[in-house]
Amino acid sequence: MAAKKITMQDIADACGLSRNTVSKVFNGRGSVPETTRQQVLEKARGMGYRLLPENADQPAVQGRSIALLTLCMPGRNHYGSNFISSFANRMSRAGYTLMIYEIQPDEHRDCRLPANFVLENTAGILCIEMFDRRYTEFIGRLGLPVIFSDTYARADFSAMAGDFISMENTTSSIAMTNHLIQCGARRLGFVGDHTHCNSFYERFNGFRTAVARAGLTLDPQLCIVAPNSAPYGETAWLVEQLQAMPRLPDAFVCANDYLAVHLMKALKHLQLRIPEDIMVAGFDDSPEATVTEPPLTTVRIASGEMGFIAAGILLDRIQRPALPYRCCYIQTTPVWRATTR
Repeated sequence: MAAKKITMQDIADACGLSRNTVSKVFNGRGSVPETTRQQVLEKARGMGYRLLPENADQPAVQGRSIALLTLCMPGRNHYGSNFISSFANRMSRAGYTLMIYEIQPDEHRDCRLPANFVLENTAGILCIEMFDRRYTEFIGRLGLPVIFSDTYARADFSAMAGDFISMENTTSSIAMTNHLIQCGARRLGFVGDHTHCNSFYERFNGFRTAVARAGLTLDPQLCIVAPNSAPYGETAWLVEQLQAMPRLPDAFVCANDYLAVHLMKALKHLQLRIPEDIMVAGFDDSPEATVTEPPLTTVRIASGEMGFIAAGILLDRIQRPALPYRCCYIQTTPVWRATTR
């Protein structure tokens, strides 16, 4: 389960306003008092809901806006935060304004755009945290330039009507798992719903590839792969999952740092030492990875560079729509810290 992300409703609740008022501020539509606008923007930035560049609250010039479509806006510890910042800054320099749209449950279910989305004002689309195949295909049929940052698990890129960018997952997951095996791990478990999104699936695939190459057996009973909606952030639930295992593994590979940090809390609750009793590795190199005790071994994502490159791909698509679609992976880097021996 990813770290809790801030939504427009969260900001509205914190400000004592309606979600509709907050939406007007973010999308430059409707009349909102300046004092209210500044209150919302200040609260949004304080909560990690990034509206960048700084002038992104101004209405878009017709035909010069880029729509960010998401099912859940990334929070400050998510790779998407730096990604969006860099993406928005490059698009701004090219003369475009980023408009943020959170897809509501009924819009998602019915494959509809937000009511305030204006096609003729939109030059291109960025989809992030959009892991549903039906909605992805719906966006591809709009006929607009679009780039997807990550996507649904086991995606068929040959059928995707848009460009794609992602952090590299498989190679770094293999390297991380190999490192644990070299450190003496013979029983390894995976934590995270590998069907949640394509990046999680590729990380799991790298994990099981490394295990198989080492001649080891992957025991599903040593993995926690419940659906992403499960309470991965609750220590008591994780303790239950650990206690249900026939025996604990020597090491866990987690689909991201959020999962790894909460797993560490559960292991400590069981009086287990990290890494002496069990090693733990994450993925993302989020800010919390450096402040855990001990600091977390993980994989660093060049999220700012990803956003910059994504903007360039979308600009190329806007200028030359007949270009073949591109599938772009950005190199990631393992970071060895004290949760592995």
